Amino acid sequence: MASTTINPTRMELTRLKTRLKTATRGHKLLKDKRDELMRQFLELVRKNRALRTKVEAGLEAANRAMSAASAAMSPAELSAALLSPKQSVELTVSTVNIMSVNTPVYGFTTRNPDPSGIYPYGFASTAGELDDAINALSGVFSDMLELAQAEKTCQLLAQEIERTRRRVNALEYVMIPDMQEKIRYISMKLQENERSNTVRLMKVKDLVLNEAHDFK
Repeated sequence: MASTTINPTRMELTRLKTRLKTATRGHKLLKDKRDELMRQFLELVRKNRALRTKVEAGLEAANRAMSAASAAMSPAELSAALLSPKQSVELTVSTVNIMSVNTPVYGFTTRNPDPSGIYPYGFASTAGELDDAINALSGVFSDMLELAQAEKTCQLLAQEIERTRRRVNALEYVMIPDMQEKIRYISMKLQENERSNTVRLMKVKDLVLNEAHDFK
């Protein structure tokens, strides 16, 4: 119920109606934003699931190849082969705006553009299984980066969806009903005052007519 401390004036009624109109429009915009965020979030979740499956399969293949390389080579030979890497990677981070949410975009560049630069050893002294392991890890790296980007974006979108949901609920179940109740309360008060004024005017009119009749 609306508080009786509200000043039941036409100015207050106009102010509340303007606020209600703004709140209703804001509620619709926030609902549209929430629905679009949910749509993009669900698409990203499906992409994330597919990427995770792909990355896990790639890492599993790399681990199998590394286990085979460890069986074919001694620990000292394996350590010596991987001791001095010839390739390095530089990560880049930028952002893209999704419904007012700044989400990350990860990329990378390699120091050596030659594809054979991923092998830091000579092929004559190492087992072929080690080549398979290095190649598998190199192939899964971009997918891992894309997976990290998708998971971080999912996290940020989920947080924004929750914030937007709370705002929508606050408008829908608290602010808008409260303003509607206040508007009803003021309208009833104004109508009541108008009826009272009408009754008073009618009584004054009767008194004036009676006095005029008695004067005659």
